[in-house]
Amino acid sequence: MATGSIKWFNDGLLAMGNKAFNLSSDTIKLGIVTTTTVPSLTTAVPHWGGTGTVNFATNQVGTGGGYTGPITLASVTWTNVAGVITFRAADVVIPANASGFSNGAYAIIYDDTDTSKRAFGFIELSAAGTATIVSGSLTIDFQGAGTDVLTITAS
Repeated sequence: MATGSIKWFNDGLLAMGNKAFNLSSDTIKLGIVTTTTVPSLTTAVPHWGGTGTVNFATNQVGTGGGYTGPITLASVTWTNVAGVITFRAADVVIPANASGFSNGAYAIIYDDTDTSKRAFGFIELSAAGTATIVSGSLTIDFQGAGTDVLTITAS
């Protein structure tokens, strides 16, 4: 997988289609994890500290020192503009901190409002687990029009 590509869990997309999430109003978060459990499209029932099969919260990088835990995505919208369904959120910037993490590998995107806290996507930051905020800030720059997290074009 290319670093920075947003990938979608099969089970996460299925849950989305089964009305488990409301991308218009739910609180969507992003948490940084180590390489302990490598996410894949086929990760079974991924979640963040709720209920499911794979709990990514147990592999979170150290909190404090600039990263205090999962980050609530800001400026979230779920819209239909000319037949293109788009989920957008502001890019995420985790500030530099000399005592911050240096073992980040993946960013897990999950629905914090959902009782099961199901995860639906992930971004590879560093397959080697070397993403760091020790010597500089870490920016997660969503693809597309700068803030497009997911687009679906009707056809």
